[in-house]
Amino acid sequence: MFASSARRLTAALLSGLVGLTVLTGCSGGDDAVVQGQGNEIVAPGGKTVLEYAVDDRKPVGTVSGKDLNDAEVELNGYRGKVVVVNVWASWCPPCRREATEIERVFAAKKAAGVQMLGINFRDNRGAAQDFAHDRGLTFPSIYDYGGRTLHALGVPVGAVPTTVILDRRLRPAVVYLKAVTEKELTAAVDRVLAEGDAER
Repeated sequence: MFASSARRLTAALLSGLVGLTVLTGCSGGDDAVVQGQGNEIVAPGGKTVLEYAVDDRKPVGTVSGKDLNDAEVELNGYRGKVVVVNVWASWCPPCRREATEIERVFAAKKAAGVQMLGINFRDNRGAAQDFAHDRGLTFPSIYDYGGRTLHALGVPVGAVPTTVILDRRLRPAVVYLKAVTEKELTAAVDRVLAEGDAER
C-alpha cells in the first residue's frame, strides 16, 4: 500500500516537472525548444525577440478560457485580425509599465484590425482584476493560473512578461521574451498588418 502511494506521488511529481519544463522551455545547448499542439519553436542563442518568416509559421493550438470576469474568451474568434497576446501578472514589476503602453497601442490600432488578448499567469484573480482596472485595460485577459493556455500557444514562455504577435491566420510572427515598449510593439504590429490578408 505504501509502495503504491509512493509510486503515485513520484509519477505526479514527474508529470508536473515535465509540464513545467514544456512551459518554460528546455535547454539544449544555446537553443530553447518548446513543443505544444504539434508546434515546435526554437529560440536560438537565448534571443529575447524572435521573428518568424511567413512561410515558417505554424498555427497555435486551441487557446480559450474564462477572462477575469468569468466570461468565455476564444482566440479563434479573432481570426482575420492581427492579435497581440500579452502574458502578465499583477506581481510582475515590468508588467506595470508595459500594460499601459500595450493599452495605448490597442487604442491606436484596433480600428486597423488589431486585437489585444491578455493571459494572466500564476496570479490571484482579485489582484489581477484590480491591476487591469487601475490601468484602464479594455482588452480581455484569460485567467490562466496553471499555464494551460500558455502551453497551447506553443511558443517559448520562460518569463513574465512575454508578448506574442499573431498574424491574421493566428500564427506567431513575433515573440518578445521580455517587456515590450509602445514604440517597438507599434512598429512590429504595423509590419504584420502590412503582410496582407489572412489567406497568405
